[in-house]
Amino acid sequence: MPRRDRRNLSRYWVDRAIPGLSLLEADFTTHEYPPHMHEALVVAVTQDGGSKIRSRGTVEQATSSTLFVFNPTEPHAGWMGWNSRWRYRAFYLTARAIGNVAERLGLERVPYFMRNLIDDQPLIQAFLALHLSLDAGGDPFRTDELLSCAFGRLFACHGSGRLAAKPAPRDEALLRRVRERMHGDYESNLRLSELSRAVGLTQFQLIGLFRRALGVTPHAYLTHLRLSAACRELRRGESIARTAQACGFYDQSALTRAFRRCYAITPRQFVKAARPSGREPAGRRPAFARDARTRYEQAGRERKEP
Repeated sequence: MPRRDRRNLSRYWVDRAIPGLSLLEADFTTHEYPPHMHEALVVAVTQDGGSKIRSRGTVEQATSSTLFVFNPTEPHAGWMGWNSRWRYRAFYLTARAIGNVAERLGLERVPYFMRNLIDDQPLIQAFLALHLSLDAGGDPFRTDELLSCAFGRLFACHGSGRLAAKPAPRDEALLRRVRERMHGDYESNLRLSELSRAVGLTQFQLIGLFRRALGVTPHAYLTHLRLSAACRELRRGESIARTAQACGFYDQSALTRAFRRCYAITPRQFVKAARPSGREPAGRRPAFARDARTRYEQAGRERKEP
């Protein structure tokens, strides 16, 4: 009989933006799953530790280097084995959510998976990033992009029949139309689905068009536009909070994260450097500058001593 441990934690929620999608975050030390099944496609990413998984008469090891996929109504079981911890995140897609994903990729149906364990590090990282994005909320454009990319790769590379989404056409006119829309409306709540429909492409095709022509995804390009606008606003003396709102960021924290990720500094650091004098106010030197001056003065005193 499995032991009960109060340190076993789990959190389950239904995604409000994608009908039929639910998610689980679990952190177990003793939990065991008896043979069971779901009326949903299950995709699970292990973040730490691992477990034993039985399906189709085979026992396999779940680790951070593996992705597990179970077809709807496919029986499976899991237990800790010799592992002291099993921390993982899972997606559950009912028929409605599967249809939603298929539409994003331009597929009439989704493939059946002939094996449960998938060793594909880029795909594992893609699903982990997607789960974290769905958990955090706040940037639906990025979430839509992550979802299309993760499931597009999963279906094309690991599903039966290799059902790949139709690639984007090499059409500079379509790309120009989308870019013009992004330049004109970057401060609004743009959605990937809205942009793709406007030019008659699937979301997956639009992502492919940007990657092939510009070397970046639509979300990365939109972030560039918003950051450039934010820099202009901050140089004019606008507050960081108002700048975030005016340039299309979800909130001030989103602007700060984008600054750090792309520029390796914070908006506040940018504002200080953009002052006309280019210098800190008196008495406000950064700690590293004060420390450097102290070391320099100390070295001078030591040279003067007999």
